[in-house]
Amino acid sequence: MKNKKIIAAPSILSSDFSRIREELQLIQSSGAEWVHLDVMDGCFVPNITFGPKFIKDIRSCSNLFFDTHLMVDNPEKYISDFADAGSDAITIHYEAAVHLHRAVQHIHETGKLAGVSVVPSTPVELLEDLLSELDIVLVMTVNPGFGGQSLIPFCIEKVRKLKAMCQRINPDCRIAVDGGVNTSTIIPLKEAGIDIAVAGSAFFSAASPKAFISEICRA
Repeated sequence: MKNKKIIAAPSILSSDFSRIREELQLIQSSGAEWVHLDVMDGCFVPNITFGPKFIKDIRSCSNLFFDTHLMVDNPEKYISDFADAGSDAITIHYEAAVHLHRAVQHIHETGKLAGVSVVPSTPVELLEDLLSELDIVLVMTVNPGFGGQSLIPFCIEKVRKLKAMCQRINPDCRIAVDGGVNTSTIIPLKEAGIDIAVAGSAFFSAASPKAFISEICRA
C-alpha cells in the first residue's frame, strides 16, 4: 500500500464560491480525482461554510469523488442528508459523535465510504477498537476551522502511529491528512504513510494547479 500513488483532494474551502463551477472544472483539469468538502457549523469549529443543498447543487456539475468532511456537532443527525446530496465518502469527528460506532454503521448503510477524523490534540490510539470498521481516517494536521494554516509538526508522528495500527488491524483503511499540505510538507507526510492529501490554499494559489497535483501525487 505504501507504494500507491497519493490521492490528491483539493479543498474547495479555499476556492471562490462565486465561481464554484469553474473552480470544480479547475480541480478536474488538474488531474485530481477527489474534491474535499469541508462542512462547518460554527459550533464544533469557529467557522460556517455550507450544507447539503450546496453539495446537491454542485453534484450536477462535477463527476469528481465527493469527500465530505463534517466538522459539526452531532454529525449523526446529518448523515442521511449528506449521503442523499451526493457525497461519496462521509467523515465525521471522533470528538463530535458520542455514539461513533453507530454513526459509522449508518454511513455504511447509506452506501458511502465511512471516515473518522481526529483533531491534533486527539491521540490516534483512541481509534483502535473502531479501525476495522473504517475506510478512511483523517488526521487533522492543523486545528480545524480555517484554511491557510501551517502544518503542526507533531502530527507527522501521529500519522506514523496510525499507519502501524492500520497495517496491523485494517490495511485497507486509507490515511488522509488535512492542513498545511504543500509540496514541501508532502514529503515527510508520504514517508509517514499517508494515502490521501487534502490541500486548499496551496492548490488554489499555485502558479500551475496541474503541476501541483502532479507533484503531490508523485511525492
